[in-house]
Amino acid sequence: MTSLHSGNNSSTNEIPETLASIDLGSNSFHMVVGRTVYGEIRTLDKLGEKIQLAAGLDDKNYLSEEAQERGLDCLRRFAQRLQGIPPNAIQVVGTNALRVAKNAREFTRKAEAVLGAPVEIIAGREEARLVYLGVAHTLADDAGRKLVIDIGGGSTEFIIGERFETQALESLHMGCVSFRERYFKNGEITEKGMQAAITHASRELLNIQYRFQTLGWQTSIGSSGSIKAIAQLVESLGYSKEGITAQSLNQLKAHVVSLGHIDQLHDMGVKKDRISIFPSGLAILCACFEVLAIDIMTFADGALREGLLYDMIGRIQHEDVRERTISALQERYRVDTPHAQTVERTAMYAFRQVQHYWGLNADFFADLLRWSSRLHEIGLAISHTQYHKHGAYLIKYSDLSGFSNQLQQAIASLIRSHRRKLSADIFSGYSDEQTTPLLRLSILLRLAVTLNRSRDGSQSTTFKIDANSDTLSLEFEPGWLKQHPLTRADLESEAEQLKAVGYTLSIS
Repeated sequence: MTSLHSGNNSSTNEIPETLASIDLGSNSFHMVVGRTVYGEIRTLDKLGEKIQLAAGLDDKNYLSEEAQERGLDCLRRFAQRLQGIPPNAIQVVGTNALRVAKNAREFTRKAEAVLGAPVEIIAGREEARLVYLGVAHTLADDAGRKLVIDIGGGSTEFIIGERFETQALESLHMGCVSFRERYFKNGEITEKGMQAAITHASRELLNIQYRFQTLGWQTSIGSSGSIKAIAQLVESLGYSKEGITAQSLNQLKAHVVSLGHIDQLHDMGVKKDRISIFPSGLAILCACFEVLAIDIMTFADGALREGLLYDMIGRIQHEDVRERTISALQERYRVDTPHAQTVERTAMYAFRQVQHYWGLNADFFADLLRWSSRLHEIGLAISHTQYHKHGAYLIKYSDLSGFSNQLQQAIASLIRSHRRKLSADIFSGYSDEQTTPLLRLSILLRLAVTLNRSRDGSQSTTFKIDANSDTLSLEFEPGWLKQHPLTRADLESEAEQLKAVGYTLSIS
């Protein structure tokens, strides 16, 4: 995990005048800077560079030093444009190449130092959700379902949605950089290589064919650079004047194969920095048209980076998709919601008393504690035995809309540590700087759970709590502990657990 930040942390609903988003893609890095005007975003600047991060992955999925340096050089140029924009108005996300890279943490730490903003690695379906959000805000708000496809360097995202709500999200592990390395090596374009690439993509698409065709759509839209290049070519070559049609796509495929080598693509009008990946992007789109039976596709400029900006605005205005995700998880796993609310109330009551002394002033820490309180019993849906471990697993490995991989890991760690043995090993994947706030949040969650063991909702705000760097003191109303001997015994046991991680708990 690289960062304990979660995008915009503003405690007000005031939208910053200028926002920026950066997409660290497998093929390209893109940045958009925009100004907010009446809740809409007007683009001020766009920057993009072909980095081909995915091409820097070796056979063991480690990013090469050369690929990392290409990316960091680009980010140094981006950083100059970010000057004057506060970190809480900047969203930076990594996609497929960083999802699979085993040394992604090494790169993101360097990237954060260059940009002065946190970098979040997002799951494929979260990427798909943000792509759709960017596209939906680019197009007219028409009724009817849309199929949106975004072909990236390492993955391709598929979304069906209506207006601003998604109904199906999928991310398939096929992209124009990875396909180039496999099917169009040395720039050669052959009929055999093209057909092999289409067949590979078609097999991947079979996993979503039935579900997507059952839902159906009225319009199909492409949002990636590969699809934009294809749309421009079918028009300039006179194959279609109304977008990409199935017929025009087949004509273009035949023409590209006849060229024999990517060097000939320049004369067709393909931009220099896209030439090497154009055939593989074309193969993937051909498979999409065939398997999903697409008749015609138009192109939209909106994509992941625009989606990030609108998602940031939504969070600031308390239209946070993450809150809906938490509620959906509670419903899906039949969490005892009244009890979870009581635990949350107790945890936040304690949090407000110690947040200054424990350096937990950022809104992000309050969010982490709230979400973990609401979901701390989610593992009971599997088994009471070791349910804290089951809950941590569910959170860590689920696709959760609005959450980055790092944020899911943090919530999973708090759920894992909320009961039984408290060990520093639970936070072994974090730096010392990251471990301290997570451990302190864990202690607050453990106390809230302990104080509400009776599950009658009565114990929420009947104590005072003081803290310094490594001590906590709990003070109850006179006679309260005598009237609640089980709670006293539980707190004494908890004091022993805290000793193991270097904290002292006193009770009076």
